[in-house]
Amino acid sequence: MKFEELHLAPAILKAVQEQGYETPTPVQEQAIPIVLEGHDLLAGAQTGTGKTAAFTLPMLHKLTMSRSTPNKFGVYGIRALVLTPTRELAAQVEESVRTYGKYLQLSSCVIFGGVGMKPQIDRLKRGVDILVATPGRLLDLQQQGYVDLGTIQMLILDEADRMLDMGFIHDVKKILALIPAEKQSLLFSATFSQDIKDLAQNLLKNPQSIQVTPPNTTVQRIKQLAHPVGRGKKKALLAHIIQTHDWSQVLVFTRTKFGANSVAEYLNKQGISAMPLHGNKSQSARTQALEGFKSGEVRALVATDIAARGIDIDELPHVVNYEIPNVSEDYVHRIGRTGRAGSDGQAVSLVSLDEEGFMRDIEHFTHQTIEVQVVEGFGPEPDEKAEPIAMGRQTIWGGIGRAPSRDVMAAAAKAARFEMMERIKDKKLASPNKARPSQNNGPSRSTRPSRPNGDVNRERVFDPNQPSSPYARQSNPGARDGAHPAHKPSGAGRGGPARGNEQRGSFKPRGPARPGTGPSQPREGAHDAHHVPHAPRAHMMDEDYQPRENAHLGTHNGVNAFGHKNQNKGTSTPDPTRTSVDLMSERRGGGGNRPRGPKPAGGGFGGKRSGGGGGGRGGFGR
Repeated sequence: MKFEELHLAPAILKAVQEQGYETPTPVQEQAIPIVLEGHDLLAGAQTGTGKTAAFTLPMLHKLTMSRSTPNKFGVYGIRALVLTPTRELAAQVEESVRTYGKYLQLSSCVIFGGVGMKPQIDRLKRGVDILVATPGRLLDLQQQGYVDLGTIQMLILDEADRMLDMGFIHDVKKILALIPAEKQSLLFSATFSQDIKDLAQNLLKNPQSIQVTPPNTTVQRIKQLAHPVGRGKKKALLAHIIQTHDWSQVLVFTRTKFGANSVAEYLNKQGISAMPLHGNKSQSARTQALEGFKSGEVRALVATDIAARGIDIDELPHVVNYEIPNVSEDYVHRIGRTGRAGSDGQAVSLVSLDEEGFMRDIEHFTHQTIEVQVVEGFGPEPDEKAEPIAMGRQTIWGGIGRAPSRDVMAAAAKAARFEMMERIKDKKLASPNKARPSQNNGPSRSTRPSRPNGDVNRERVFDPNQPSSPYARQSNPGARDGAHPAHKPSGAGRGGPARGNEQRGSFKPRGPARPGTGPSQPREGAHDAHHVPHAPRAHMMDEDYQPRENAHLGTHNGVNAFGHKNQNKGTSTPDPTRTSVDLMSERRGGGGNRPRGPKPAGGGFGGKRSGGGGGGRGGFGR
């Protein structure tokens, strides 16, 4: 069958032919007619079988034949939504939309996390026909009021199994609640678990199902090998394989982010250009790593499972499982990066004794027997035994046979964490932080002379000879306007020399003083704009001064414990046993140490609850 027989628009066929495609893949041949007829679709296809074009081509055709609908913002609304689990896959799908729709009057946009929201918001405000997004960022923009999902006509879930594995099921359900019920839904997945079947049952209406290959199997054009290896020889074996076979492009999978960094660092030391790719990397760093890998500048890309989803490289020849995944579905997705679009590929797994159980589960899951080849000099030691594998705070067992006791698993986790912390500590000691040079090329922080005021963290000592406010004008003619002379050497005013390092930390005035004001006289209106505090009273400089008894209970004759006049109360003598709690209780309508009397109806903490509360503010019934 040719693409011309699928009855696609001429503009789409022209773009497809420019990419060098003439014959559709099996999943495209079966899925495109079903989508064009308007049916919901449940498709099972492995990565690399051309499933992106299987939904992109009919989606473009259907949108071309229909009219746009304005949304609540007054621009044409989103008519097709594609949800993907990762940023890289979202970018890949949107690139395919632009490639195949280059001759169509359709607009597209991709949104995902890790980058700024403003460019994405600006693009959405202009209106888009096709939106490719990750669930998290889409919900963020929708909750902020920038996305209207009420005009969607088609919904596509790509790699739905990975989306559920990553915990996006709740976000997906929230998005489904915002989308019209009358729509066409397509669900693509490489593996089928019970969760996928439940999601399909709730999402799809009378769907058509296609299964290109047997479920949970790998592409037959991928040659799979397994190399037994000693626990401490994996890195050396990986470098040996790459250099011996002169691989120019290899994708290496690790189980953890820390492992990806460690393997990439080792390969670089061995003369093999490598870069890590994982979730802790910024979006710009991830894009740079992918571009370098595609261009050939980077020979080895070391990635984790989540970050590698969406890596679409034509004719990627080699994939290495440096660490065997403990989830069998991940193995199918990993090796699906090679052998794409009918090309040949090779998948190599480095299996230690700790992971033999994982490989056995993978063979049972894929219904295949993987060939085993021993590389001389890199096998396990004769006395080597399987040990638990520590993954962060959890410990898993991947060896053959029964798992060890809980104490052994806990000890293995503790030893792994200690080893990781030691490596981090050694790395910090190997690359100590260098002192930063001063921005004005002055002396460094360690050699800078002390400030005139001494240590800035120590308690300031009051000097009665100095003005009371740092914001008042000073009589020192050389000081800057409003600056305290103790912190400003003479000659450093407005016309003086530039401020050097020794002047850091000096007080800055809030504004220029008006002409005619005295040394300690506040300018007119200063009480409202910049309040000038009073000079400390004499008792504050007296070390032998003791406050009166029960000073914490209130004021005495309108004067508090430090002699300040109370501005809010009169001169009546209060009860020295009353506290602020009593005052609060009086205001709320009861309680405290006040004389007992009739209680206001419904008021106070002790007010009677009646019919959901009384008329007062207090009480549990309000």
